[in-house]
Amino acid sequence: MSSVLPDVAPLRPHQSPRERLRHWLRHGLGLDRAVGFTVLGRSWASSAGLVTVALIAKFLSPAEQGYYYTFGSLVAMQMVFELGFSFVILQLASHERALLSISSSCDITGDPVAHARLASVIQKSVRWYSVAAGLLAVTLLPAGVYFFHTHQHGQAVSWLFPWCLVALMAVLNFQLDPLLSFLEGCGYVANIARLRFAQSLTGSLLAWLALISHHGLFAPSMMLLGMASCSLVWVFTKRKLLFGLLKYHPGANRIRWTEEVWPFQWRIAVSWFCGYFIFWLFNPVLFAYRGPVEAGRMGMSLSLANAILNIAVSWVSTKSAPFGTFIARKEYRQLDQTFFRALWQSTAVSVAGALTAWLGTIFLNAENIRFSQRLLDPNSIAMLMVYMVTNVIIFAQAYYLRAHKQEVFFVNSLVGAVTVTACTFIFGRYYGAKGIVVSCCIGNVLSLVWSTYKFRKYRRLWHSA
Repeated sequence: MSSVLPDVAPLRPHQSPRERLRHWLRHGLGLDRAVGFTVLGRSWASSAGLVTVALIAKFLSPAEQGYYYTFGSLVAMQMVFELGFSFVILQLASHERALLSISSSCDITGDPVAHARLASVIQKSVRWYSVAAGLLAVTLLPAGVYFFHTHQHGQAVSWLFPWCLVALMAVLNFQLDPLLSFLEGCGYVANIARLRFAQSLTGSLLAWLALISHHGLFAPSMMLLGMASCSLVWVFTKRKLLFGLLKYHPGANRIRWTEEVWPFQWRIAVSWFCGYFIFWLFNPVLFAYRGPVEAGRMGMSLSLANAILNIAVSWVSTKSAPFGTFIARKEYRQLDQTFFRALWQSTAVSVAGALTAWLGTIFLNAENIRFSQRLLDPNSIAMLMVYMVTNVIIFAQAYYLRAHKQEVFFVNSLVGAVTVTACTFIFGRYYGAKGIVVSCCIGNVLSLVWSTYKFRKYRRLWHSA
């Protein structure tokens, strides 16, 4: 993969130690406010996740642990209804925002055509998500009831009420997602990052309270309740901007969705749909074929890998809106400088985290610490970490290419979903968690080679044109 590193701003003479530290954090590590809050939020989420893992091991039985993590996998079905629309909203808003100014009092000035198109984005988004949220509610709730009722494996676990509550909280968060994506695209990147931190903090505290009070299966719904509460409070502070755009009449300047967006969105939608089968199918399949105990071990190991991934990808994900602005202005040199620097930082963080997790698992097993029985074995963890690191790089490439309002990973996602689904059902049934992680790790390495080829091809093609 070719790399273009940005010029690092030089130190000014006579800087104070505080200014030097700030310069090093910003230009050496790439920690601007947006990345800083995102890393802070995800670092808290990861640290809190370790506390949650410890509380789960203490207050939940191995079978309840399986239910806990399978709740999360089933809630991820919202990806099927969301269809990548949040990412499309962010990119559309960032492209129109490039020609506008939004004051601290939420007044909009600038190109009237861009103003009308920006209003069209939020109006369409709210209508779509209102319908999709209703469909999600009437699908997710009964689907979960059927799944858990059918695959109880003789375990006496009270799952019905906790599942109903977590499904309803998931629907509430789903309804709020487009507003957050739209505002991030409007330039409130650091604000959204700070909000995510508040969500993680509030949700974790409520989840811990549920676990400590011996209501552990309510912890996922309490986490989602904390997230929704923070979103509602912050969105209320931007009501002037949102209501103003919702009431604005775009007229003939509205975005022509079928002509301008749908050719891009349907590919994103398929990729998003495939994402469920690539990232969230492991736990339900293990729960059905091998029981809640092995599903719980996979769930806890996946939560560890995902915590590292979420922190590592922060350096790239927070640049998604700026990527769109650079592209709208055809500032491709600045785009590449920003991206490649963020890519190397994300990769380095993911590798460091993967090594730490793997060595930690080896230590737990060598010392015969009982907690090791709640995780997969060290060899499976190693494969899972390779799977995670390759995903960090693939995600980064996808953020970059999709910022061009193009989806070239459509076939990759489709092939990946079919391959991972087949590996999960076949190897998961006969070899359990180890069969799943080994087969999917090998498949993901091959997927990285394919995605890198496409990344180089389309980056060269679009920028030379």
